[in-house]
Amino acid sequence: MELAYIPSPSTGVIHLGPLPLRGYAFCIIIGVFVAVWYGNKRWIARGGKAGTVADIAVWAVPFGLVGGRLYHVITDYQLYFSEGENWVDAFKIWEGGLGIWGAIALGAVGAWIGCRRRGIPLPAWADALAPAIAFAQAIGRWGNWFNQELYGKKTDLPWALKITEGTNREAGLYHPTFLYESLWCIGVALLVIWADRRFKLGHGRAFALYVASYCVGRAWIEYMRVDEAHHVLGLRLNVWTSIVVFVLAVTYIVISARVRPGREEVVEPERPAKNAPVAADEAPSDDDAPADDDADGDAGDRDPADGDEKAEADADADAASADAESAKKG
Repeated sequence: MELAYIPSPSTGVIHLGPLPLRGYAFCIIIGVFVAVWYGNKRWIARGGKAGTVADIAVWAVPFGLVGGRLYHVITDYQLYFSEGENWVDAFKIWEGGLGIWGAIALGAVGAWIGCRRRGIPLPAWADALAPAIAFAQAIGRWGNWFNQELYGKKTDLPWALKITEGTNREAGLYHPTFLYESLWCIGVALLVIWADRRFKLGHGRAFALYVASYCVGRAWIEYMRVDEAHHVLGLRLNVWTSIVVFVLAVTYIVISARVRPGREEVVEPERPAKNAPVAADEAPSDDDAPADDDADGDAGDRDPADGDEKAEADADADAASADAESAKKG
């Protein structure tokens, strides 16, 4: 007897005339806005400028979406390129299918480009965004609820998720793994916020803590899922990915703490303003006066001397003339 369960939406899309509003895309968009808003608050608190997070997100978000989709299509290629499947569906991102590993990896490339253009260290920006990204993931996971996908094994727990009959799915009650991961991501965000305040994490360590703690939850949640996936040595591919990324993140925290302890004092250096007035000590000196002035000055210096010499010559000529006249008279 079904006493309690979480119902699934009857449809994942609502049409406003010819415009479809898809629940999956709506959750992703809300998550991005929350990440930029909260990331901006943290960036300002660390000494950055308002608007910088949004400027860099213009690069990071598109790269992240492409990376997330690429990871999903590559790791689940059989859904698009096997016999009977339509490869065009690989481009239908609104139907679900974003791999967080690819989104973070390629999103970091976009963020690096944006940070480089602004003269900002990427690790500092990543530290400010770490809990904001976790909150965005918590919101984005509800897109799987709209699409009735990525649920876990069957269960009779009161918070079971009711799945209806559909393509590649069987009606029944299942573990709501989307909800588990959403709640886990909220816990990760709160953990990073607390640790960052308590230990003054810097140089990318807050972001590494987010990655490591997320991997712990993703590993056991991934193990519960029943959707089709590739297996390696009996474990799902994403479980192995979680293990490897967790080890790398922890290693980075340990090495970074020894090599670059503390936190960045300056996260966003001042940029020189365009058309700034010339400083007083940079004003042209007397030595840089135009050549005409020098020529005029030289001419002015020479004129008196030239006049005196001419006057003396005239006087000598007059004296010689007077002597000549006296000689004739004598």
